[in-house]
Amino acid sequence: MDVPLGIRLVDSCGHPAPTNTRMRRYQLWITFLTFLTYMTYHMSRKITSVVKTELNPKIEYNSHGDPINMDSGWAPFNAGDDIVDGIRTQGKNNLGLLDTSFLFAYAIGMFFSGHLGDRSNLRLFLTTGMFGCALMCFLFGLAYFTKIHELWYFLLIQAVSGFFQTTGWPSVVAVMGKWSPKGKRGLLMGIWNSHTSVGNILGTVIPAAVMASSNWGWAFFVPGFIVVFIALLVYFFLVVYPQDVGLPHPDELYATQSLINKNEDEGLESLVTAEEEVSKSHRDHQPISIWQAVKIPGVVAFSLALFFCKLVAYTFLFWLPYYIKHTPIAGETLSNDKAANLSTLFDIGGIVGGILAGLMSDLSKRPALISVIFLLLSVPMLFLYRKYGGNSYGVNVGLLLLGGAAVNGPYALITTAVSADLGTHETLSGNPLALATVTAIIDGTGSVGAALGPYLAGAIPNWNNVFFMLMGSSFLAATFLLRLCVKEVCGK
Repeated sequence: MDVPLGIRLVDSCGHPAPTNTRMRRYQLWITFLTFLTYMTYHMSRKITSVVKTELNPKIEYNSHGDPINMDSGWAPFNAGDDIVDGIRTQGKNNLGLLDTSFLFAYAIGMFFSGHLGDRSNLRLFLTTGMFGCALMCFLFGLAYFTKIHELWYFLLIQAVSGFFQTTGWPSVVAVMGKWSPKGKRGLLMGIWNSHTSVGNILGTVIPAAVMASSNWGWAFFVPGFIVVFIALLVYFFLVVYPQDVGLPHPDELYATQSLINKNEDEGLESLVTAEEEVSKSHRDHQPISIWQAVKIPGVVAFSLALFFCKLVAYTFLFWLPYYIKHTPIAGETLSNDKAANLSTLFDIGGIVGGILAGLMSDLSKRPALISVIFLLLSVPMLFLYRKYGGNSYGVNVGLLLLGGAAVNGPYALITTAVSADLGTHETLSGNPLALATVTAIIDGTGSVGAALGPYLAGAIPNWNNVFFMLMGSSFLAATFLLRLCVKEVCGK
């Protein structure tokens, strides 16, 4: 039994409640706490996308055509004399390496993190990872105050941060899977998955506000302190298994309630017998291997689709504020904080898209089909944003909201409800210790794409070509799900 100290103290002060009431209370608390947890993970990884505009600002020219701020920025991210559209290309490439070092470490670590998470105490696993993420925030911000300019220092911090970040996603999905009933996860996890977008928004607004009044060093320190606070909440208040607090798994509780309704006249004995059959403890199961997880039907297809989904989503995650800053809207170049704040609309659209995709998946029971619809819609949205986003502020706002919904809808659906359902697939015979491994395989594959997208965005000098790459990626993601779509529609 792993009952955190904070939960023990709360229980000691309260009065006993019926099982259904206790279950609902714990479900609400676990949903809220895991929401806060992964919100802070995303908040801490978003900071660099905002700080980029300070590290490599756009070159301005006087009336004679001479650059007036060539000394601005922070070495080595303002390096190079080759300037394209006001951007120092060598510095932009270094910013791309910053993202790549983080994301490739994240992708590699993800495959091992879920495997380790299924074999660890998830509460301690999450707490350790969050403290590690906070430490990397502090070390990155420290570079400003200690005048560190070596590229290897920043790349090392980003790589280590990537490994710590892998502790988050498999763990929170595994915990949610243990507390949420199967068959009702699409809408629930669509709402819950808004933690990603909320974290992105906070990771944009907080650093932008801090930089407006102070410097980019504090833009890392402030979110770091927030991560520490939430990590302490996790350590003292996260309950991983319902059985640890004397509750059955939600599926078992609902099965028991169905038996009560069905057999209310058959006596207690038959009910107890049925409960014993469905109430197998999580400690009676063994974690599965990575190969066993790969063989679960649908894991490979959704993993490959997520590769391209995350390529697109993470390119926007790490480059959108920079793109808006360097792309005039109605002839006006926005300030750093205005560009950062405008970029949050993409995440607001993503919240709506994730919830809508989850609801449609629950109603239709066809997650692959819903994902394909969103992915195909994202292709024209990306084209329109690149071509017409600079026409006016209103057009930019509208296309950001629609594009965010189309891009993040399938991304949210695959990484939450689909992963949780595959992690509790019927072929696993009720084994609850497969969730983190399955989630890590799907998200780990997606994270390779997440590493590739921002790197290509930094390496490709022309934004038109970057957007063509993103449109092609969305289309490829849809093609990997076509076979599953046919099975869902034809009922095979």
